[in-house]
Amino acid sequence: MADSLLNAIFAVVDFVFDVSVAIDRTKRLSHQATGSDKIIEVPPDPKPMPPAAQRALAEAEERERARGRAAQAASGTDQAS
Repeated sequence: MADSLLNAIFAVVDFVFDVSVAIDRTKRLSHQATGSDKIIEVPPDPKPMPPAAQRALAEAEERERARGRAAQAASGTDQAS
């Protein structure tokens, strides 16, 4: 009885050490592959924007393009002078 209990305890301890070695080797492999062994969380997929937000973004981008064209035209007339 005592022998089987001791064998079971040693088997559990051996398993824990095996798991520990596997985790260490995985960390070392990831460090070699990526240069970092840190575990990062991947952000979830972005939610689609509602139509009103899409329109507002498109309008803002168009205003920015128009402002850029106006600035380019203004600098073009200064160079021609």
